Amino acid sequence: MTTPLARSRAQQLGLPDKQTLLTYIRSREDSVTRRDIAREFGLRGAQRAELRTLLRELEDEGEIERGANRRVRLAGTLPSVTVIEVTDQTVDGELLARPSRWSDDQPPPVINVAAPRPGRAPAVGDRLLARLRRESDGTYSATPMKRLDGATQDFVGLFRHTAQGDRVIATEPGRRNEFHVRESLVDGLANDDLVLARVLPGRRMGLTSVEIQQRIGNASEPKAFSLIAIHNAGIPHEFPAAALAQAKGCKPAGLGDRTDLRSIPLVTIDGADARDFDDAVFAERDPASESGWHIVVAIADVAHYVRTDDALDSEARRRGNSVYFPDRVVPMLPEELSNGLCSLRPNEDRACLAVHLWIGQHGGVKKFQFERGLMRSAARLTYQQVQAADDGRPDDLTGPLLDPVIRPLYGAFEALQTARHKRQPLDLDLPERKIRLDEAGHVAGIAPVSRLDSHRLIEEFMITANVAAAQLLTQRNQPCMFRVHDRPDPERIDDLRTLLDEHGFWVPRGHSPNPSLFNTVLRRVKDTPRAELFSQLILRAQMQATYSPNNIGHFGLALGRYAHFTSPIRRYADLLVHRSIIRTLDLGGDGLLPGADEDFEQIGDHISSTERRAAGAEREVFDRYAAAFLENQVGTVLSGTISGVSRAGLFVRLDETGADGLLPMSLLPGDYYRHDPKRHALTGERTGKMFHLGEPLSVRLREVVGIAGQITLELAESPRTAGRRQHRRR
Repeated sequence: MTTPLARSRAQQLGLPDKQTLLTYIRSREDSVTRRDIAREFGLRGAQRAELRTLLRELEDEGEIERGANRRVRLAGTLPSVTVIEVTDQTVDGELLARPSRWSDDQPPPVINVAAPRPGRAPAVGDRLLARLRRESDGTYSATPMKRLDGATQDFVGLFRHTAQGDRVIATEPGRRNEFHVRESLVDGLANDDLVLARVLPGRRMGLTSVEIQQRIGNASEPKAFSLIAIHNAGIPHEFPAAALAQAKGCKPAGLGDRTDLRSIPLVTIDGADARDFDDAVFAERDPASESGWHIVVAIADVAHYVRTDDALDSEARRRGNSVYFPDRVVPMLPEELSNGLCSLRPNEDRACLAVHLWIGQHGGVKKFQFERGLMRSAARLTYQQVQAADDGRPDDLTGPLLDPVIRPLYGAFEALQTARHKRQPLDLDLPERKIRLDEAGHVAGIAPVSRLDSHRLIEEFMITANVAAAQLLTQRNQPCMFRVHDRPDPERIDDLRTLLDEHGFWVPRGHSPNPSLFNTVLRRVKDTPRAELFSQLILRAQMQATYSPNNIGHFGLALGRYAHFTSPIRRYADLLVHRSIIRTLDLGGDGLLPGADEDFEQIGDHISSTERRAAGAEREVFDRYAAAFLENQVGTVLSGTISGVSRAGLFVRLDETGADGLLPMSLLPGDYYRHDPKRHALTGERTGKMFHLGEPLSVRLREVVGIAGQITLELAESPRTAGRRQHRRR
């Protein structure tokens, strides 16, 4: 504490008081040195010596803290450039972060991450080097400078020959820098070749220097967009030689000790363009109960071919999952397995791990049984085929299967639907849109995907099998890689309540809502223009589902225990569950090894991360295709809905294509707009004009850069006209 004598001496020497010092330090974006303070207040000689004492007292009192190079800043504040970790996403889509290093006992300050461009924006889990600006409310605004996922700073760019020398132009949205090519490890590059470039120290002609590491294609090639995403996200896409050799050496499994399931008319039901078929289904009336059903779900026996710690297993674990793009699949397993021996092709013997499920008329599971078998798919069916057959329009393939196979499947599905309605899982109805490519591989259109009862049928069969797998391992006290989904964070729910109130919906306070409460809201807006918006808002309020050996239940599915069992071709988590079941039931020597579960927590974190990586890359490719589709429509007026509100402006989802574009703050009509995070709105200071989440807008395409997935919008009406009309309304 400052003594009266010391305070008197400081005043006599003409030093600023502590409050004045703190006000000055607070006004600076970054930390300051003693020299900065002395220069600001004109301190010399003895004054500078006394300033040192004053700063030490402020540090002892916890008001300021020292950083590197004798710089000081307010306690609990952050430097202007630092490493942050993106941890969360708000209801209106803004990203939140925390400092990568935070040792204070107090909670870290809130960091709002700017996302100036749609597409390859930061995502939850990213580590970023960011420039911070402290706001008046103590929060920070962060502008990402680069992602930090390794020691080098590599990126995908377009190669260009220019009169001033070779250049690389980055393809990542928000990073449209031009770089000088100092070195290249590749000869014979042509304009618009896609290259992997590495940033080098030093500049030339004002440009950062790069070294070209690899040519990965040309921007005009059909697969350019997925190639960019693969390299941007660091997705492994080339199999090691040892893994390929092992896959090629695999042989079909024989019957051996397996149960012979080849007489059961199991069928696969997938999308028309699917190539890997890892699940097959069958249903019949339960012979022991006239009102019940016997269901069989047979899953490809990947564990037979992929053994713990062998070359295939190591690569599958590294990849974590398959990644699906409109023009290609980056599989978790080589094609010899994913599209060959592990794919349940029709009329071919295939090894499987099957679960028999006996359910009552109301969909409750009465008992289940797992076994290793050899099956033979009776048919490869599509969702559309199966639905058409059930609707009375069978074709040559589904006609003979209608009564013995398809109708019983729908009968069992109806019972499972009864159980689903009773438990009330979260029932989000988010439209899915699919990129349609022409024969040359270029985008020909973007169409909504119809969700049929045949989709829901397979979903319910898979959920029931997954629950049985989790229940078996839990009952036997065996290791399980659970699929967990925590309850929504109370702060997210408060934000959602505020937003729902804005739209006339009341959500009771005092407890965390259950899925049925959200479903009530969704039912009220069903078949209205706000249906998609509310589904998006409720989805954003949820926690992210992850993989973990520690079970906390699955909030969204309203299930106490849940695991992924049904897709081991494309998800590593399912393979671990298969191995644990094999060991638990003594179904062979290729089950989970003793002690293998000690790594489950680390593996769970890893495959949760690879899942997020895949989702981000898939969305990035969609954005690029959508932008390319709109590239020749600049100037066109389109309808859309505000899907996000941020300090950068408005993110607008275009109704027809589902593409996201940015309407920058600078293009909003004649006013200065402030961001109101509580109301999820931008409000004009002078006019009071408000743009809020969910508001329909008529927008004009101002600029589209397909290769970057960048869409810039403006209001369809001129800003000058809009400003005058708002002024007259006042």
